[in-house]
Amino acid sequence: MAVKRPAEEWTPALDADGLRLVLERLRVWKPLVIEEIFDDLDAAIGNQTPPAATTVALIDRLRSHLKQLSDITVVDDRFPPTAEMTRLVERARPLREECTPAAHQQAVGLARRLAFVTADLVEELIEARYIKGAE
Repeated sequence: MAVKRPAEEWTPALDADGLRLVLERLRVWKPLVIEEIFDDLDAAIGNQTPPAATTVALIDRLRSHLKQLSDITVVDDRFPPTAEMTRLVERARPLREECTPAAHQQAVGLARRLAFVTADLVEELIEARYIKGAE
């Protein structure tokens, strides 16, 4: 009969603070909805200029999309981003932090700059199969 060794004591992967952080991130997590991104891209760089009443909200949504896409780009060390993805994430960072202009035309300009970077990053991520395109 083989001698049984005592089992090693299990140690949790995270302490209480780590678990709270995970829980908080899960609470604010929002799934990627590619159709919403495409709708906002169309609103920003489509045929019509975004109305003044909705431009600030559009900028906020584009910032959020860009942040989420940037996170997807760099989240997994096993799948490092391409040079182009890295360039787009770096280009996006200062745009996301830029203050929203009060003047409508300047706000539309910011929305469009955000939209162009977002569109390019979405295209790269779909091509590299990091995300799925619209179905």
